[in-house]
Amino acid sequence: MGRRNKVIKLTEKKIRYIIRAKTKNDSTKNIARDMKLSESTVKRVWMHWIKHHEPIPIKKFGRKKKEIDEGSEELILKVHEEQKLGARRLEKIIEFKYGKHIPHNRIHQVLLKNGLAQENKNKKKRRKDWIRYERKHSLTAIHLDWHTSKINRKEVSVALDDSSRYILAGDEFAAATGENSIGIVAAVLNE
Repeated sequence: MGRRNKVIKLTEKKIRYIIRAKTKNDSTKNIARDMKLSESTVKRVWMHWIKHHEPIPIKKFGRKKKEIDEGSEELILKVHEEQKLGARRLEKIIEFKYGKHIPHNRIHQVLLKNGLAQENKNKKKRRKDWIRYERKHSLTAIHLDWHTSKINRKEVSVALDDSSRYILAGDEFAAATGENSIGIVAAVLNE
């Protein structure tokens, strides 16, 4: 049996529910199933409550942010005063001249903090709108794809309706050729 619940956040509401249910002698298995959590998580929350008589603290996800040390910050400001350049160019200069690698994002944060750079709103948004390759109505677009079968090593082609994802036609061939592709499209049009 695979893992059902990969990453489900443990919220304050869930923690309160677990504590209430366990004080009413509800089983760990039932609580885990109801909350869509693992049994070990339910046990961990309950054991913390028994030991400390307070809800378990929720930890933040992700990598901890590295604070830049004062020496690096002074170096960045010194080089910026000399060169008057942006973060990406300063990164290369500091690495070449001083042999110290400071990522340009961190350099930019230091420059922002000291009022030596501005945040560009246009660079924070998505450049192109996301457009799904789908149609609203059936049979306005057909997707044809080829792959080699693992069972009999023949070339398999299937025509899908891009709107409904319904398989319209398909067949196995000795080779993936243009003629065979045209034959599948003809089979779709003739139906």
